[in-house]
Amino acid sequence: MFDFLPQEVFGFLLIFTRLGTMVIVLPALGETSIPARVRLFLSLSISIIIYGLLRETMPVMPVAPVALGVLLVSEVLIGVMIGFSIRLLVSALHVAGTVIAMQSGLAMAQAFDPAQSGQSSLVATFMTLLGVTLVFVTDLHHLMISAMYNSYNLFPIGGALVIGDFAELITGTVTNSFKLGVQIASPIIVYALVFNAGLGIISRLVPQLQVFFVAIPINVAMGFIILAVVIGAAMTWYLDYIQSSIEALL
Repeated sequence: MFDFLPQEVFGFLLIFTRLGTMVIVLPALGETSIPARVRLFLSLSISIIIYGLLRETMPVMPVAPVALGVLLVSEVLIGVMIGFSIRLLVSALHVAGTVIAMQSGLAMAQAFDPAQSGQSSLVATFMTLLGVTLVFVTDLHHLMISAMYNSYNLFPIGGALVIGDFAELITGTVTNSFKLGVQIASPIIVYALVFNAGLGIISRLVPQLQVFFVAIPINVAMGFIILAVVIGAAMTWYLDYIQSSIEALL
């Protein structure tokens, strides 16, 4: 028993170190709006299940405390890098919502965004929360849990950290997320260019007209109308992007 328990505790600790870190960083599963006890219970539950699947592949517990510390730090770094790369996918909706708010005159309306842990425009907060809700509705969080398990095939315990590959992955994710955000907001961008150009022409033709007071209500109303028309296609596009990006980790 004295030889059996330390090895089992060591193996579960390694699994919980990586998966617990990923749950804290991942979108949807690790939102700050979710109570800490719920996230801890979720981390422990997933760790118990995955430990049962990987128990036979666990390395022998190192004797030196330094080697044990290095192994734990390595697992934490892998969990942070994988979770952060998936977390960056949510920034596409934040970029899209911010651009839409700026072009439709709603940028001054601010609210707390749990995904960004700070103040954001109302449109960006709405789109981010809608994206997180749809992740649960469409069961994409199951893909995240599958990515947790498959991370041990991509990055075995005790293996070398591929910092260069992680840096390339994060750089590509940021680029693709920003591009997707601009593409989602492109109808509003095109409308704003045409609308502002028309206002400039009207202000030149009729200088006596107070264009600003007339244009603001129309701009806000048209922004809501266009958003209502394109939000369905935009969120479908976003969910496809989330699915394809997570499947790359499988």
